[in-house]
Amino acid sequence: MVLKEELAAAVSGQKKGLSKTTRLTEREAITGFKPSSTHIEVITGIRRCGKSTLMRQLISNTHKDYAYLNFEDPRIFGFEISDFAKLDEVFGEAVSVYFFDEIQNVSGWEVFVRQLHDRGSKVFITGSNASLLSSELGTRLTGRHLSYEIFPFSYSEYLAYTELEDSKESFLDYLFSGGFPEFLRDRNPEVLQNLLKDIVFRDIAIRYGIKNTKTLMEIALFLLSNVGKTTSINSLRKTFDVGSPSTVSDYLSWMEDAYLFFFVPKFSWSAKSISKNPKKVYAIDTGFAKANSLSFSGDSGRLLENLVFILLRKKDFELYYFNERRECDFVVLENKQCKWVIQVTDQVHGDNKQRELDGLVEAMTFFGKKEGFIITMDQNDKLTLEEKTVRLIPVRTFLKEFLS
Repeated sequence: MVLKEELAAAVSGQKKGLSKTTRLTEREAITGFKPSSTHIEVITGIRRCGKSTLMRQLISNTHKDYAYLNFEDPRIFGFEISDFAKLDEVFGEAVSVYFFDEIQNVSGWEVFVRQLHDRGSKVFITGSNASLLSSELGTRLTGRHLSYEIFPFSYSEYLAYTELEDSKESFLDYLFSGGFPEFLRDRNPEVLQNLLKDIVFRDIAIRYGIKNTKTLMEIALFLLSNVGKTTSINSLRKTFDVGSPSTVSDYLSWMEDAYLFFFVPKFSWSAKSISKNPKKVYAIDTGFAKANSLSFSGDSGRLLENLVFILLRKKDFELYYFNERRECDFVVLENKQCKWVIQVTDQVHGDNKQRELDGLVEAMTFFGKKEGFIITMDQNDKLTLEEKTVRLIPVRTFLKEFLS
């Protein structure tokens, strides 16, 4: 429970903070964004990726008479559902739109948001846990909301933020630094290391009552060190001596909900086979993975694969990896049809050429594709094999010509 005076102080203080003039990098998520007149707008994404800044841009671009509250403000620690009535009084009646940051921290928040919606108010919500938001939205706000995801800076947003020109050197810096704004500002790895701790301990361990936080963190660090590789619940259970497979399954689910990791299944026509086979793991951000692992000192290939995954994931493609006799990194489905088969390597050379081609051609044959792609750092070439065409494409070209 929070006193009304404490709520008023928090609301006033946060609003002053929003009014401060700072240079804001325009986010692609709101380019051409036209809010719905009737739906609740829900924006989710990992901590510190810029959701609050995006909300500030929405406020400055579209609204004057607004109400705003970030529920992570320590001044309102202990906020309960009964406090929403006081909050409504503090906001007053002259409000055209409501903005709430990290509202999933309050149990039962959806009841208040439903009330605002039912009386005709416009509501924007941000949160850093996809599942917590979606479960409440799905039960009490079905058909009343639109959802969006926001990620750390894309390459174009990184260029705008750093005021750099597009070049191979700029892209390499982006690949190794990632897109978290706060890290790009200070270039201090502790920013990303502390972010990992905040998510693991605050968003997962405390929220779900996990006592063995040491093992939870060890699994997170292990996964960050092994992006682009396959993993399974049983292998993690054995490696970290966890008693129950369901415990590991819960850990992975909660990490995915917090946007730490994504897990890509092996392609199969059988749903049972998909659920049983190992999955490939990818991190939310390449700089985040690098800052929390020692395994990427000279390995740009796996970071590039992770980045290509994020590029594809942002487009909402259905993604799998392929592995029969040989492995192909990505099978990209759109409307249940195979759109692309893709390998990723920083450079094709004598030592890896046959391996990369064998996996790609096998996947092309399986899906009946006459053209396949190997995304590289800067190689541009075309190979003809068994009446099939394999295109080597620089990642920046792929980004501009295929994903723009």
